[in-house]
Amino acid sequence: MIVPTTHVLLDLDGTLTDSEPGIGRSLRYAFAECGYPEPTDEMIRSMIGPPFEVSFPEHGIDVHDIEQVIEAYRVRYEDVGLFENRLYDGVIEMMDELKSAGHTLTLATAKPEHLAVRITEHFGLTPYFRTQVGSSVEIGSGRRTKAEVITEAFNRLGVSSHDRIALDHVVMIGDRDHDVEGAHMNAIDCIGVSWGFGSHDELRHAGARVVVDTPAEVVPAVAATYRSRES
Repeated sequence: MIVPTTHVLLDLDGTLTDSEPGIGRSLRYAFAECGYPEPTDEMIRSMIGPPFEVSFPEHGIDVHDIEQVIEAYRVRYEDVGLFENRLYDGVIEMMDELKSAGHTLTLATAKPEHLAVRITEHFGLTPYFRTQVGSSVEIGSGRRTKAEVITEAFNRLGVSSHDRIALDHVVMIGDRDHDVEGAHMNAIDCIGVSWGFGSHDELRHAGARVVVDTPAEVVPAVAATYRSRES
């Protein structure tokens, strides 16, 4: 029997990189430009990960102003904000170990794809990935949520959503509840990571298979996850 390739889908913000400084400064700029009070640090952390059209209304942005605030955000973020960012300690070693274990790595982020690609190139991560999938830029364009991003990753990897054996060899790694929920909507497991912007409680409540605290724990968790699905 040919054992299917194990595909590991990796989130970007809060999983590979600490992007809070650039996102936070750009959100503060955008809120001020559009006449809204400056968001607190807690508000900013909660907005990192999900699409802004989901998180903005929860923090006082009128639905009619969402696109305006997003455009103001992009003015600063696409110029300087995306590089006000750093790799978490241990991420490169984690990526090396995942590759050495024979896994195929794919970036799966709700960040617009063209920006995600610029960030991975900046940090020298591009060679690790079979493909890189991000969201579409325009709201309502059909690929904005993490679930839609994962579905597109399946398409690019040639993974059938009807092949249970193949799906048992795909796992999502992410730091927020929407990573877990997007994985479940695509019938795959998610390993939560606690060093990003979500908490243990958030990830566990969403249904993460397991929550790990360091990048060094990811490779054993991936192995345990897909092997347990075979047993």
